[in-house]
Amino acid sequence: MLKLINKSKFLYVFAILAFSFSYTTSYIEAQSSDKPKKQIKYKKARALQSKTAKKMAKVYEALEEVDEKGEPSPDMETVVEILTELRNDKENLKSYDRSVMWNSWAYVYFSEEKYELAMDSYEKLIAEPEVTLPLRVGALLSLAQLNMVQGDYQKGINLILQWMDEVETVTAQSWSLLGSAYYQIDNFKKSMSSMETAILMAEEEGYKPKENWYNIMAACIGELKLEIGEKKALLQQLDIYEILVNLYPKKLYFIQLANTYGQLGREKDYMITLKAAHAKDFLDRESEYLALAQLLLVNQNPYWAAKVLVSGQEKIVTTVETVVDEVTKEESKIEKIGPVVKDTEKNLKLLADSWRMAQEIDLAIPVLAQAAELSKDGKAYVLLGNLYLAEDKLDEAVDAIKKGLKKGKIQKISQVHLTLGQAYFELLKFEDAKKQFRTAARDKDKKIKTQANNWIKYTENEEIRVKNLALRRDYIQSQS
Repeated sequence: MLKLINKSKFLYVFAILAFSFSYTTSYIEAQSSDKPKKQIKYKKARALQSKTAKKMAKVYEALEEVDEKGEPSPDMETVVEILTELRNDKENLKSYDRSVMWNSWAYVYFSEEKYELAMDSYEKLIAEPEVTLPLRVGALLSLAQLNMVQGDYQKGINLILQWMDEVETVTAQSWSLLGSAYYQIDNFKKSMSSMETAILMAEEEGYKPKENWYNIMAACIGELKLEIGEKKALLQQLDIYEILVNLYPKKLYFIQLANTYGQLGREKDYMITLKAAHAKDFLDRESEYLALAQLLLVNQNPYWAAKVLVSGQEKIVTTVETVVDEVTKEESKIEKIGPVVKDTEKNLKLLADSWRMAQEIDLAIPVLAQAAELSKDGKAYVLLGNLYLAEDKLDEAVDAIKKGLKKGKIQKISQVHLTLGQAYFELLKFEDAKKQFRTAARDKDKKIKTQANNWIKYTENEEIRVKNLALRRDYIQSQS
């Protein structure tokens, strides 16, 4: 949004009114399409007529009044009364006196948000042949801003360009105003060029360029990406987002920078940027936590992937959801409070995988058990069974795998029967083990069939060995 000149700046403009008697002149070229150029003199200072000066002094005093707390409390009734007297007598005023009067009327109308009348007052001020240069250029810039606020950006641009021709010093702020106006009329090239100039001038003037200047530049590059080339445009935007992250560290810029790295295929930089945003507690969407966790996994950081997901589960946010009444079909909004990363099957599996890959099996097991309960198939239970088996928790392994087989929808089911058979084998439940191996042996895959048959033989031999050991132990005990 373009900002209007505030009231304090208007008072500053009044303060430079010519009570001095300096007659330094400045030459401005008035251009016309059908007439030769001619030079018009605009003096930097003039003197008001005595009677006008006295009245304007009362105007300024009324504008500067304050209340009991010292807060500004201008006496606008007195201001309007005096200015009305001057306007009624405008034919008898000198041109410069009229320009001062129109400048004051512009302020009054601006204060009352009567922008059309304020613009008309500025137009009349500018038309006065004896207006001083400070008043004229101030009016040109104010008029430009008011036109843009009213939506006439092209006229605003024309006035800014005219102002730039006439003013002694063009500032970074004025270039940014011009760049904003060009953006509004979709002249993205000139908008970007103006903003670049504004940024360079701000740095030369010794202050930090405004945040919005960079935003407009980035937006212009986005609009011109077909002309610039997609990759080149992304690299140019990348430079801007890197600056914004350093100068104005907000979540928006971290996400824009991260996404740009992603579009350029720079996954490690994408991950580092998201991780920095996470460290600053900027992330507040489930998709952001999941993206960071997946990037950490890809880059072989499973422990940190798990920690990110856990932090997302622990972060509580308020969300607004739209609910439709089934009877009236009316929409209403309700607030819900809950974790950023929800305990869905998909999210829990990702967390369990992260802990498992980080060799934190004790942490992976309870998470995977949650996911298995939510799952519509038995895959998670089978994986849970394998984890229990790796931890020598044999009864739990058998229970989990059996639940997985009951839920079904498992690929390579024969391999699951093999695993369950192995768990029974470790429990010395040889009949149950052989039953599972025989089921697996029916598989058409020769490799699985061979494995299953080998396990059957091995189980039978082990069963005999265990029985023989038991008999020998019983014999020894009977002899003693």
